[in-house]
Amino acid sequence: MIAVPVRSAADLLPLLPELVLVGGAFALLILDLFLSERHKVVTHVLATALLVLAGVLLAAGVGGHGEVFHGMFVRDTVADVLKIALCVVGVLSMTFIWPYLRDRGLYQGEVAVLVLFATVGMMLLVSAGTLVMVYVGLEMLALCSYALVVADRDSPVASEAGIKYFVLGSLASGLLLYGLSLVYGATGSLYLDEIAASMAAGGASTMLMTGIVFVIAGIAFKFGAAPFHMWLPDVYHGAPTAISLFIGSAPKLATFGMTYRLLEVGAGPAAGSWQLALAWLAVISLVLGNLGALMQSNFKRLLAYSTISHVGFVFIGFAGGGAGGFAASMFYAISYALMATAGFGAIVMMSSRGFEADALDDYRGLNQRNPWMAGMILCVMVSLAGVPPFLGFWAKLAVLQAAIQGGMLWLAIVGIVFAVVGAFYYLKVVKNMYFDEPVGELPAPVDHRPMRVVFGVNALGLLVLGMAWSPIMEWCQRAFSGIA
Repeated sequence: MIAVPVRSAADLLPLLPELVLVGGAFALLILDLFLSERHKVVTHVLATALLVLAGVLLAAGVGGHGEVFHGMFVRDTVADVLKIALCVVGVLSMTFIWPYLRDRGLYQGEVAVLVLFATVGMMLLVSAGTLVMVYVGLEMLALCSYALVVADRDSPVASEAGIKYFVLGSLASGLLLYGLSLVYGATGSLYLDEIAASMAAGGASTMLMTGIVFVIAGIAFKFGAAPFHMWLPDVYHGAPTAISLFIGSAPKLATFGMTYRLLEVGAGPAAGSWQLALAWLAVISLVLGNLGALMQSNFKRLLAYSTISHVGFVFIGFAGGGAGGFAASMFYAISYALMATAGFGAIVMMSSRGFEADALDDYRGLNQRNPWMAGMILCVMVSLAGVPPFLGFWAKLAVLQAAIQGGMLWLAIVGIVFAVVGAFYYLKVVKNMYFDEPVGELPAPVDHRPMRVVFGVNALGLLVLGMAWSPIMEWCQRAFSGIA
């Protein structure tokens, strides 16, 4: 039995941001019962304010670093960087979720509460010090995500997406749990640092390596890496677009944290084996993701398949190994989360009630209709494609350099080739906007000023951060400065 002593309230200070979000979520759940439909926005605004508060507490270092519950929860620089990014992406997502769901009559107070609990699950995941905390955080995120996907309960497409997500997600959770049980059986410990020490002292047994294989399979599913990607296009397509924006961006940061905790902190002595496995998963993801995206005519499915290819780039950094590889992967995960919010945000901005603007043909001649929107989407597409000086270029460059420094030149070459392939379908969107003639009349998008401002800041931020990317990269490097 695990001892989890808490001597005083001060021992819980490293857990303060999570406690703020959990306490606030329960309070909002009760408050929402007393709000009429026209006052539901109060729940949403307060939930967004809680995310801002948690981000400020993390950025200010309130609570400090340390361990809680006898090492089950670990707050360090890696966790802080990822949690701040999670709060930023959460605030961006909430800005799009409210007007989108409100205009379609889908908004309920539970949506904001589910986003908060999902964020707490992600925070627990990136601070996990034991296998138990990994699973608790993962399932907290997964269960909230399943409910968010079916926010439109009357939509057959959303219901189908939710069922697929639930069934395949349960299968992946089972694979991961089975792998974790084998790791525990082989090492006799639930603590990640003790697992690493056991591996370093006694080597990797057959049972332990089998467990790591199942763990990698579970990680690949949660990331949406090929060949475990079958759920991702259907879920992104079927879920309400504003929900796709959230589940397509923030969980990638949490999964990065889970991968780092399980594979580097827990299975670091077997790095030679799992780095090679991630390298091949990266190759398969780059191939299937980019080729799948080339064939899409639906914008949401295009972004879903492109997500698979971007996961491949994250794995390239992991395969490079060392502090440089992990920092590059973290930088890529943060960059992609910001690009994904802007990509799905563009669809939300173009949509209106009864019109989803999720077909590529809907963007034909957009520059003639709305030059500002076309310019913002241009920034997003070229950043996703990795065109300099946008943020996406530096993210790709960082992971490719990490692979070369890690002795995997062949993997870097594969990444370069498929980065060129991937640029084609992003630039196809640009071609539709600037070189094709408009087709028919499109419904006027909803003019929600806060959403319009946030989308503009998000899209232009990809250019600004691309020209000032060094501080973010240095921030990520400091997080892993203690790793050889």
